[in-house]
Amino acid sequence: MTNNKGQIFTMSIPLLEYKPSSQNQRVAGYEVPNEDSPRIYRLEDSPTESEIQELIWAGYRQIFSEHENLKFYRQQNLESQLKNRTITVRDFIRGLAKSEGFRRLVVETNSNYRIVEVCLKRILGRASYNKDEEIAWSIKIATQGFGGFIDALVDSEEYQTNFGDNTVPYQRRRFKDRPFNLVTPRYGNYWRDKLENERYKSGDIKNFLELAKSIEIRTVNYKPVSTANIQIPDTTRNTQPQGIPVSISPSASFPIS
Repeated sequence: MTNNKGQIFTMSIPLLEYKPSSQNQRVAGYEVPNEDSPRIYRLEDSPTESEIQELIWAGYRQIFSEHENLKFYRQQNLESQLKNRTITVRDFIRGLAKSEGFRRLVVETNSNYRIVEVCLKRILGRASYNKDEEIAWSIKIATQGFGGFIDALVDSEEYQTNFGDNTVPYQRRRFKDRPFNLVTPRYGNYWRDKLENERYKSGDIKNFLELAKSIEIRTVNYKPVSTANIQIPDTTRNTQPQGIPVSISPSASFPIS
């Protein structure tokens, strides 16, 4: 928008209102802890070097949802600051979500709706309430960018209430469903189908069509040729046969002598 002086300025749109639906994480649980209960990683419970390293890997697993953390994903500056207690776990999670690795794995391979679904599960530890919430957060991405969306999640009252500054996010109250990292791959059906269509398949009709399109047809210009000046070589023999003719047939019909 522009004012009367011709200056351009932007106006942020507030988050649209949506009604939260009833989910397990909104109700106090009375389940007996078992092997399915999430392990909670807190900075105050990690006084040793090995324990804080486990907390760091827990943060990577939560945000990237990968069973193996590749070297490309690692943010060594954030790790060093967290080990020195110069940043909080909340800032560490914010940095991982804004990293180039997360952008390539999740942001560039999904629509805004699916980005909202993935980030709500990995940062707030819950699924989206309904389609209205996905639309509201997708508008936040469109107006303030992906970085502004991550800041809104990490700085939200819901995040502060459930995880605070020093707790790694986790799936809240997984009562009977499977973990989010098993049911929410990093890209959806659209990107999977796109990769499948681009993959070379032996015997596919598309391969023949592409081959046919790639053939360059050249027009042949025929030129008349006169045979008047063509010299045909003489292939007759000028030598006389030498020696005595011999027949290999036992019943020869011509004299041998």
